[in-house]
Amino acid sequence: MNLETQINNDIKQAMLNKEKDVLESLRAIKSAILLLKTGKDAVNGEVSESASIAMLQKLVKQRREAADIYVQQNRQDLADEELFQASIIERYLPKQMSRDEIEEALKAIISEVGASSPKDMGKVMGQASKRFAGKADNRVVSEIVKSLLNQ
Repeated sequence: MNLETQINNDIKQAMLNKEKDVLESLRAIKSAILLLKTGKDAVNGEVSESASIAMLQKLVKQRREAADIYVQQNRQDLADEELFQASIIERYLPKQMSRDEIEEALKAIISEVGASSPKDMGKVMGQASKRFAGKADNRVVSEIVKSLLNQ
């Protein structure tokens, strides 16, 4: 079942259950999917899974950044709403890798590409971003790569 079909089914279920907050989050995802389908990433009106994952990650990141701003402005009520929406959106992302799993996979990538110094970070990050698409935060990956290459 593709993401759009799953979202549509979940919207129907949220309507039946009268879950207003969940419905708002699902409609935001549906809106983003429709925008993505009309964009340059769409082929015959269909969007690749990697583009869908990237879109979902972007939505989660936007919600988290908005929540941080609301916390700084002493608006915890709005921050809670944004974090709730981020948690709903995260349900549709692949399971995130733990820091240890990322580190083990990065050690393998470093040995594959023959990286030995921080100068080789670009090579490692290129491979890592392909392998970890949607499964790991690139910021965490880059921190781990830096620490491994500086040893």
